[in-house]
Amino acid sequence: MLIRPFYLACLAHASYLLGDEKTGVAVVVDPQRDVNDYVAEAARLRLRIEHVMLTHFHADFVAGHLELRDRCGATIHLGARAEADYAFSPLKDGARLEFGSLGIGVLETPGHTPEGVCLLVYDLDGDRNQPKAVLTGDTLFIGDVGRPDLMASVGYRAEDLAGMLHDSLKTKLLTLPDETLVYPAHGAGSLCGKKMSDERVSTIGEQKLYNYALKARSREEFTRLVAADQPEMPAYFAHDAELNRRERGTLDAALDALRELSPEEAERLQRDGARILDTRDPADFAGAHWRGAVNVGLDGKFAAWAGQVVDRERPLIVVAAAGREKESVLRLARVGLDRVAGVLRGGMLALDARPDLVVRAPRTTARALAERLKGPDAPVVVDVRTDAERAEGFIAGSLHLPLSRWPERVAEIPEGRPVAVYCAGGYRSSIAASLLRAAGRNDVADLVGGFAAWRDAALPTTD
Repeated sequence: MLIRPFYLACLAHASYLLGDEKTGVAVVVDPQRDVNDYVAEAARLRLRIEHVMLTHFHADFVAGHLELRDRCGATIHLGARAEADYAFSPLKDGARLEFGSLGIGVLETPGHTPEGVCLLVYDLDGDRNQPKAVLTGDTLFIGDVGRPDLMASVGYRAEDLAGMLHDSLKTKLLTLPDETLVYPAHGAGSLCGKKMSDERVSTIGEQKLYNYALKARSREEFTRLVAADQPEMPAYFAHDAELNRRERGTLDAALDALRELSPEEAERLQRDGARILDTRDPADFAGAHWRGAVNVGLDGKFAAWAGQVVDRERPLIVVAAAGREKESVLRLARVGLDRVAGVLRGGMLALDARPDLVVRAPRTTARALAERLKGPDAPVVVDVRTDAERAEGFIAGSLHLPLSRWPERVAEIPEGRPVAVYCAGGYRSSIAASLLRAAGRNDVADLVGGFAAWRDAALPTTD
């Protein structure tokens, strides 16, 4: 019996391959959409991927269950309360599946979502009744528990789900032996919780001692603790959760259909409503980019921010650094952004003969911005950081407009004045400034180095 973890850092997502060397059977739990790594690892271990299990309908990424079904013939398993467009085998509370030395037991654990399950892992060559590990999905994290508010938009009350989560933890997970290993579906950086650890594995005993949410003395206290200070839910979460219920196109089909576009083809598609998405570094984007492009750099939290700010109903044309075109499209697909009309063949070099399509993005240093703020043509300064970041200090007089709330609040930026945008370090401000310019605001600059550069220059801040 073996457990192989996989970790996708850009989404702070953990998935697992379980295998039995006697029968050659492998089970993949909570896979990412690009499934090549599981297929390769199974082949290396001489295993066949015959089953794929989702602990719940994930909201922060599109899972790879359909990809493994179509490529490997794997049977899909979901919690017994799940409703989906495709055929699946329901995982009922107390059920047990056995494959040679590998045993998998089912605990129905509603709370983060109604259909959530946790999976007990047994080594049947050892103690058949004591689990070696539990794959906890988004029910129990290391240092945290799953947030109960993600289903509020589809008819569930967060308070009711919090109560279910409390009961699932107290009556099921916390009754497991203290030495049971805990393997969650997410780590620090995920928006599915608020206090997740960087650690990838723990034990039930350690979580009893150190997990803040498990120290609650009542259902009411638990509900209050887990509801407080949750990060804002990105707009794409509900879309991805719905995609995970549906029979949809697979990633392989999306990549096979990918086209390389000439500047003329891309220009025609742009006129018809396509969005130009530039995935290069903000500094490269500032140096030269396609007029009207939006910048979301691959080397930041690309998938999360693309999912947040890109209109999924508009076709996308991707402009990428050389050799990173396929990576850009793949990472968009991980969060359900499949409407890619093509990639610009040759990247920005393709526009050498079309200077009419190329513009630069204004940027400003901290000291230059401070000088401009003293003059008669002072810009509107827009802070796109989170509420928590803002509470630790900000540029006096700046308008607070978190990037996560951009669509509904961008109209608050006054018209007819230049704009300077800042974030913590410059990544999010490049996104915001490019969105403003794409919407027709021309005099928009972003602050190089963000608020950190402002503070390093010893310029005044307000707390």
